Amino acid sequence: MKQESEFIQMNHQNSTVVASHAAHDEDLLGKVKHLLSDSSGDQKITLLRDMMKTVLKLHDPDVDVLDIKILNRALKELRYGFKVFHPYQHIRKVSIYGSARTPQDDPNFQLASRFGRLLSERGFMVITGAGPGIMWAGHEGAGRAHSFGVNIMLPFEQAPNSLIAEDKKLVNLKYFFTRKLLFVKESHATVLFPGGFGTLDEGFEVLTLIQTGKTEPVPVVCLEAPGSDYWERWLEFIKEQLLPRGLISETDVMLLKVFHHEADAVEEIEQFYRNYHSIRYVGEKLVIRLQHALAPEEITRLNEEFQDVLVAGVFVQTAALPEEYDDTDVRDLPRLVFHYNRKDAGRLRQVIDRVNACRAVTSPAPFPS
Repeated sequence: MKQESEFIQMNHQNSTVVASHAAHDEDLLGKVKHLLSDSSGDQKITLLRDMMKTVLKLHDPDVDVLDIKILNRALKELRYGFKVFHPYQHIRKVSIYGSARTPQDDPNFQLASRFGRLLSERGFMVITGAGPGIMWAGHEGAGRAHSFGVNIMLPFEQAPNSLIAEDKKLVNLKYFFTRKLLFVKESHATVLFPGGFGTLDEGFEVLTLIQTGKTEPVPVVCLEAPGSDYWERWLEFIKEQLLPRGLISETDVMLLKVFHHEADAVEEIEQFYRNYHSIRYVGEKLVIRLQHALAPEEITRLNEEFQDVLVAGVFVQTAALPEEYDDTDVRDLPRLVFHYNRKDAGRLRQVIDRVNACRAVTSPAPFPS
């Protein structure tokens, strides 16, 4: 009787699970039909429909199951990561990289902790790989409330540190490429402490993305304790090996700076956003959004100093372009618009530095839209 009762109970549970799956599938089918029938022209709906078409094409017999597994996992990781960061999208964040093997008594560990603390005091949040060493130090300084963890699951060495473990701002990832995408997409500055292959990999990748225009310009800060020459030696290699061979441009070196004190590093990041807000392309035009309009004589000065970055025309200060009206959060900001040559990121960084050093006006006369 007992076995019969357990058998009946198991059948009931299975029937419940099947019914639940059927109801879920029916609900999912309804959402798909609604998505396909939506004629609003909404950009989000259009993109979702394109994604569905791409997914259906994966049913092709020539597509390997392993490829589908990679795409499935990557999509899930990115969706969840975007969800975690979304509530904090209006807070500037700084990515901190460095060795997981740096002990707590190392001056660079202590520097990273002080740096994280100063960042949080100035209103920034920090993003680290969530592991030990420099990553722990960054979280320790910034505090749990101001920290994100983007953890990579490895067979050794890496597990979320106790300062960020179980926090809602921790994301665990299988793939390095999804982790790197989150780091770059969500941060407004990159700070590198002495580290191994991983640190150098992340640093070179960020520099490459900025150099090639595949991501927005951000400050890249190499920070080390006083008395350390880690980054100076690394920079010597770049200047003595890459530059003379013509493997990089002379102005590419402008994309990074070396500091030995946390206050100087934070000041570098804050100065970058003194007037510069963000950047985007509208057709062939590069649009720099400004926090404050520039005085007319400053526009003249920009045109005198940076003609070499233009392929045509001049620097013009305007209101938001019609194509930017969908960006409601920044619609009222003044713009610096020009035809950038798209080949000298170091020189573009100098334009941004000049914009931040220029005299701004709080009540400008109306400028053309």
